[in-house]
Amino acid sequence: MYKKFYNLNEKPFKIVPNPNFFFLSPRYENALTYLEYGLAEKSGFIMLTGEIGMGKTTLIRYLLNKLESKMEVGVILNTNVTADQILKLILLEFELPTSEGDKSKELETLYRFLIEQYKIGKQVILIIDEAQNLTDEALEEVRMLSNLQSDEEILLQIIVVGQPELKKKLKKPGLAQFSQRIAVSYHLSPLTRKECHDYIAHRLKAAGGNPDIFLTNAMDMIYDSSGGIPRTINLLCDACLVYGFADEIEQIGVYIVQQVIDDKEGMGIFTDSFGGGTFEYSVPADPPPVKFVSLNESDEKRKQISLQDECRENLIKEIQRIEGKVRELEISAGENKTVMEKKIDRIQKKILGKIMRLLLAERKQNDRLVLKYGSLNEKYRMLKKRYNAVIGRDQ
Repeated sequence: MYKKFYNLNEKPFKIVPNPNFFFLSPRYENALTYLEYGLAEKSGFIMLTGEIGMGKTTLIRYLLNKLESKMEVGVILNTNVTADQILKLILLEFELPTSEGDKSKELETLYRFLIEQYKIGKQVILIIDEAQNLTDEALEEVRMLSNLQSDEEILLQIIVVGQPELKKKLKKPGLAQFSQRIAVSYHLSPLTRKECHDYIAHRLKAAGGNPDIFLTNAMDMIYDSSGGIPRTINLLCDACLVYGFADEIEQIGVYIVQQVIDDKEGMGIFTDSFGGGTFEYSVPADPPPVKFVSLNESDEKRKQISLQDECRENLIKEIQRIEGKVRELEISAGENKTVMEKKIDRIQKKILGKIMRLLLAERKQNDRLVLKYGSLNEKYRMLKKRYNAVIGRDQ
């Protein structure tokens, strides 16, 4: 949709894991170093954890693309399985036959396969994604597989990948033996503000585009709304490019980002800047009962007015930026004056349209305030009349 407008070869903010867009920030570089060390040393279990959307799967795929020629790799994605099913899934992943009801035969099949790979110099890697969903019994079954080894070294290297709940689960007394087998562990934390800026620029550049499409203050707002979670950053940036394309805006500013955030909230999708991700908000079927507003809530109203002023300032800055472009077009018009005049006229109409929308919004807000004031004033007169009547009776 917007690729041609922004001169992109492909969409830069797709949420599907793609090693070609992998951003090697310092923390991801550290994670990669830990993983490579664990694989090189054949040191037993390796554990990688991080919040939802942190790019754990992308990191693993990037690693495997570097090393896969030397390895035989199996990946388990479905972890909502029983202890009996996990072994069958592993066999199927390595294209090995399974035996109905004969676990010892299945273990023998796996062991023979591992020995064959060892003889030809191939390292066998088993990756279990979303490992936090495995039952305690299934985790214990996976642990037992680490006993398949030669006289010299472990034959099956296992990488467990999961959310922070996996670390908590492995603290259970019943899983102590599993925890003791973990030789290398790394936790991916969210991006910093600077890393968020670099991440956005990197993905735009990787897609063949201009890394400066997003203005600095727009990236700051994206960081604050996403909590530094890459997947949430992708969702916000992709929506911003769609909105920018619709309005024919070449650089994304805070006004566009604010529109995206407001619209997502209107659809019941809010960004959680602490956990980074999204969650749904269910609107009650019946509206809450009307309540009297205390004078203390005037502070909250002032905060809302302050937020409106901030949005208004952002719009003014956006208009000023567009007006600057208009002046540049006027200066550089030269021989192609008629074409430039059409562009200037289109931009001026867009500015007027935005101003009209802002004025209409302000008028609606003023109308609501007038109605509220009239209602409160009427209540005040009634309460004053009732108060005077009570005072008159007491006297």
